[in-house]
Amino acid sequence: MGEPQFIIGTSMSDMLASMERDGRDPATLDLGSNYLLYFVYDYLPHPPVSPTAAHSLSGVPRAPGGVDRISRLPDAVLAEILSRLPAKDAARTSALASRWRPLWRSAPLSLVDGHLLPDDGAAGQLPIGVPSPRAVTAAVSRILAAHPGPFRCVHLTRSTMDEHRGEMARWIDTLVAKGVKELVFVNRPWPIDLRLPATIFGCASLTRLYLGLWRLPDTAAVPRGARFPNLKELGLCMTVMEDRDLAFMLERCPVLEFLVLMGSQTGVRLRLVSQRLRCVQLGHALLEYIDVVDAPSLERLFFSEIVPPGKLKSFRKRNDDNHSTMNGSSRIKIGRAPNLRVLGYIQPGEQELGISNTIVVAGSKENILPSVQILSMEVQFGVRNAVKKVPGFLRCFPNLETLHVYVKLVNLTT
Repeated sequence: MGEPQFIIGTSMSDMLASMERDGRDPATLDLGSNYLLYFVYDYLPHPPVSPTAAHSLSGVPRAPGGVDRISRLPDAVLAEILSRLPAKDAARTSALASRWRPLWRSAPLSLVDGHLLPDDGAAGQLPIGVPSPRAVTAAVSRILAAHPGPFRCVHLTRSTMDEHRGEMARWIDTLVAKGVKELVFVNRPWPIDLRLPATIFGCASLTRLYLGLWRLPDTAAVPRGARFPNLKELGLCMTVMEDRDLAFMLERCPVLEFLVLMGSQTGVRLRLVSQRLRCVQLGHALLEYIDVVDAPSLERLFFSEIVPPGKLKSFRKRNDDNHSTMNGSSRIKIGRAPNLRVLGYIQPGEQELGISNTIVVAGSKENILPSVQILSMEVQFGVRNAVKKVPGFLRCFPNLETLHVYVKLVNLTT
């Protein structure tokens, strides 16, 4: 791996002690932690249920005679209704009538830990520095134990995982056993590289998985048969991972369609071989290379706020690296992607673009991507080397319909 950042592997107490020795205000640590946390929250999918959702039938008059027609619906319909309610509201339906009592236990449940706060999470995400919501952690444990499953979706973003490692391990074991479909799991720092339990790889029922502020399990110790056979969407936000860990994750997701990598704490080396992958989004990361080897279904390859390795003084080219450029640029290599429609943000001067094993220099006929219709470019006008590469890059896309250009301001003062 590249040289680790100073915050990786450092406990909160050690960091505070270091800041005090250097005469820095410890309060800035909470500010930095909150920035990381809110950054991750911005990229998480919204829960499918909300305690503040409008009631579309609130103005409809009651049935004559107060007849309870909802309870007469088939069990399957009532279970679907319950699965679309917050966990607290779904549990309360057991008090409506005897008909509802067994339904809560059999309905697929949606559990969002923010909805367990006194204000149902209306105040937004809890900032670092406030007391840990231990009552929420305890409530999550009770609900997971009481409900036999399955779980439609589970969002766990409010607990300080380092303080509740035992509960965290039991939660994952329970979710694996009870068949969770969608899981959003965020570690509230510190430490920001807390190791995610390897038992997560036993959750074969998952269709969507988002992880934030974790260190991925050591995949070398994970059973070779572990896989996510139903996972269609994977999001990794501010994660720490070895090259083999990311490759392991992708290899174990045979039907993956959407991949999101945001704010990786280490350099990203992404090799794509997938028959089903449709969209890849990468942002706010140190990008070494993307190698699209064989992705016949890939339609969108989008990367933004990318830092090339050469921008970091601490970066050293790896001995086993045959992909990174000698000048420290990121490399984008497109092999087989016949359905690629959207590509960007390309950075002439900061990135090296390769098409069909040939580095683009002047945009020869062999170096074209005829399928691309929408292209985004980030251009540093004022940097001669970047500007003169733009025409060559554009000639690679003969069927372009839409071009987005982001002008990056450059300080030209010496």
